[in-house]
Amino acid sequence: MHTGLYHALDFAADGKSLDFLSIPFSVDRSPYYQVKVPVCRVRNGTGPRVLLMAGNHGDEYEGELLLGRLFRRLDPARIRGEVTILPAANAPAVMAARRRSPLDEGNLNRAFPGDPAGSPTFRLAHFLEHELFPRHDLVFDIHSGGTSMAHLPCALIERQGTPDRLGRALELMRSLGMPYGFVAENGATAPTSMAAAARAGVIGISGEFGGGGTVTPETMAYTARAIDNLLIAVGLTDAPVLSVAAPAPAPMQLLQLDSHRQAIYALRRGWFEPAVDVGARVAAGDLAGWFHDLTRLDLPEEELRFQEAGIVISRRLHSDSEAGDCLIQVARPVEEAGILARAA
Repeated sequence: MHTGLYHALDFAADGKSLDFLSIPFSVDRSPYYQVKVPVCRVRNGTGPRVLLMAGNHGDEYEGELLLGRLFRRLDPARIRGEVTILPAANAPAVMAARRRSPLDEGNLNRAFPGDPAGSPTFRLAHFLEHELFPRHDLVFDIHSGGTSMAHLPCALIERQGTPDRLGRALELMRSLGMPYGFVAENGATAPTSMAAAARAGVIGISGEFGGGGTVTPETMAYTARAIDNLLIAVGLTDAPVLSVAAPAPAPMQLLQLDSHRQAIYALRRGWFEPAVDVGARVAAGDLAGWFHDLTRLDLPEEELRFQEAGIVISRRLHSDSEAGDCLIQVARPVEEAGILARAA
């Protein structure tokens, strides 16, 4: 039992189980209401301990659908070790098809390290960072661009920990078979799941596996391969569960995002028209798009130009934009040696 959050999980039990994390939260229609977060466990003796989660943001669906399928397909007799699966981590947001929870407007990926006496999102974040993450060796948090963004398919790690730990994280990130790998620098105190994993002493891997509040055959296929590849790489399984065996992927291109100059933000209300899409290689000064003002038809559209060179990793899908909206963003290619040198 955990203050403000209850469960009946038996972490020593072999086999397969489905339970819930229960968070009491009184609402108008139900004074004794509990937020129910599904949690699945598959265990067969000792071995690698892996936590897979999706639905950190409710409108990101590849991981949510595939982790449910993974639980249904996993045979405890075919694994060595244990896997915990949270296919709908921010369950109220998932049920509402929203990025944030409708109960408390909580963004789970901005709520760590959480608060055991806080609102449901913060109680969940506290339990994850302080109770659930430390029971595992690896946390894999599956994201996508959500309803409002198109995103380059890429894996992600935080630049944290010793060179050895960072090297292992890079090795596991490469095992996913994604074309790009993104190295984030949010810092040790960041409110994200990956920073929480680092604080818990666990290797954390994340990534962006789709976007637009939907799934496609392509995004489902490479997300399934990434999950399978990771479970095989850590030794939990010896064969794919969700996908068919695929040829060896091309070498992963590592990317770095470390400056606000790598993004273009709206400074006022307007309508964004992109000139390039995700995956494009651009130079500083290249045209990024145009910003229209439909309330001033006598004014020409404003040209927007990149301040930094790199590869376009995300762009806004909604043309209608408010001041502060990120319209388009680039990351610069980086070599592994440079990443490890900065961690030394």
